[in-house]
Amino acid sequence: MKRHNSVQLFPELSELQTAATARQLREMRIICQNKLLDMRSSMELKAWVASVNLMHDLIGQRAAAICEHDMWEAGLGRPPARYAFVAFGSGGRQEATLWSDQDNGMILGDELKEDELPFFREFGRRLADILELVGYPKCSGKVMCSEPLWSKRLAEWTEQLRQWTDQLEWEPVRNFIIASDLRFIAGDPGLTEAWMEAYRAIVEQRPDIANAVLRNTVKHKATLNVMGRIVTERFGEHAGEFDVKYGMYIPLVNSIRTMALQRGIVETSTLKRMEKVILLEGGNLLLESVQRAFVTALRYRNDTPHAEEDGLVVSSGYLPPEQLKLKNVQYELRDTLGVVRRIHRSLQREHRLAERAERRHL
Repeated sequence: MKRHNSVQLFPELSELQTAATARQLREMRIICQNKLLDMRSSMELKAWVASVNLMHDLIGQRAAAICEHDMWEAGLGRPPARYAFVAFGSGGRQEATLWSDQDNGMILGDELKEDELPFFREFGRRLADILELVGYPKCSGKVMCSEPLWSKRLAEWTEQLRQWTDQLEWEPVRNFIIASDLRFIAGDPGLTEAWMEAYRAIVEQRPDIANAVLRNTVKHKATLNVMGRIVTERFGEHAGEFDVKYGMYIPLVNSIRTMALQRGIVETSTLKRMEKVILLEGGNLLLESVQRAFVTALRYRNDTPHAEEDGLVVSSGYLPPEQLKLKNVQYELRDTLGVVRRIHRSLQREHRLAERAERRHL
């Protein structure tokens, strides 16, 4: 759905830009969230997800503006250099749910002087706090603009990307994978464009990064057992429930991202990545089934049972036993998880071949 069409259909979105404080922005978010919940049954999935993510983008833009104003009011001055506030994770891929947490960072202009850096360290901390108040829990993995690892000058970002691809170990490659979902939200878009140019150049110069990403991708928990039955949680508070995010959605996101990187495709949206992969391959039935499976996973991810806490929507992201007993749910999950298993096995075979090729060259 195009942005202007979303705003026409959903005029409450434009009111987000009038919030003067973080508290007002939270109240307006709740209004928008409730409107979106009311619209869910009458909208096509992709259009609804696009509207949810437009809401998140507008909130991110307004939160950055409020943070700038609050810094000025506190006597800390204006931003001493250009900056771009960016999204990672599901927000970067434009696939965030109504209850997604923070995954963000900043790109700072190279003109920023060392003695001016504390401004942006404080700005990042305050912006993360504003977003938390507005309804975005802080990332447990600390992928946030408040963290120095994810808030750097453009040249430092470029060097960091190079270091991650030089090491090709689990953690650096994981960080590179997170960075691949980067998308502009607020500030100076030119910084994001320059970052993307550097990222593309590194992908082109280091084709071996695709094999390293493949290695990280082929590790995930089984979602179907040998009998073709759905694997649910065995212990803890979610015992007997199915983990939609990590059991179905994330394996497909990771697989599609890997296939895109193998082909030199630099996109942030999973759907766009898949469309370009299919366009290049043409007539590949497995890839077409992966595309359909992803849309199903996206639907289940957004339709898991939810509740409200202090006016905000929350969800565990799990399907409860009573829902898993429904025949249509069982059929869809088994069909989708069968695709997850097939693409996973295909990537495992590619990984084994890549490892053999590497050993031959040693």
